[in-house]
Amino acid sequence: MSEAVIACRGLAKTYHGPQPVHVLTGVDLAVRPRERVAVMGKSGSGKSTLLHLLGGLDAPTAGTVRVRGRVLGEMGEAERGRVRNETLGFVYQFHHLLPEFSALENVAMPLFIRRLPKTEALERARAALAEVGLAHRLEHQPGELSGGERQRAAFARALVTEPACVLADEPTGNLDTHTADEVFEAMVKLSAARGTAFVIVTHDEALAARAERILELRDGKLHPK
Repeated sequence: MSEAVIACRGLAKTYHGPQPVHVLTGVDLAVRPRERVAVMGKSGSGKSTLLHLLGGLDAPTAGTVRVRGRVLGEMGEAERGRVRNETLGFVYQFHHLLPEFSALENVAMPLFIRRLPKTEALERARAALAEVGLAHRLEHQPGELSGGERQRAAFARALVTEPACVLADEPTGNLDTHTADEVFEAMVKLSAARGTAFVIVTHDEALAARAERILELRDGKLHPK
């Protein structure tokens, strides 16, 4: 576990209502630098819940999450927010780019939140967009970009902070096969260049097959697939 960039042990999540729903019942996972891990499973199996817990966006019922050895559950909300901004990146099926801002401004947004000087933030965002092949689209707003370009911009935004790990929830689920391949190739390139790990939740067998490790979430636990 010491070499893992992100890890969990005994992670459980129960939602309480008229009948408790045990979504996760004891998940163990350790992800090393540069490793790409795909998590598969049926709809409703808890894949997105797992990502939310790993990212500190939700609190587990039991178990621990460590990011670079630090336990998220032992931090206050402000500190967890700093860890998310500095150590983790997030990519979703829908890009969630802000429509009124340019691609450059969208990618720089996490650095603005970090309160980096504007010039430095924009320079880093420009370099991140160039890495995903969007150097010619800096000033375009999301509505002026193709689906693949928007998702590549979302990857650039996730990676501009140089995170240890990117958590990706169905990152190619809204794309055609060719565009999904483009996005995945950008992901592999950035993983190799920056040492970034990826945990990718996906239904896409072809995408999962290109990860280094495939796990299936079944009955609240992860199993090798």
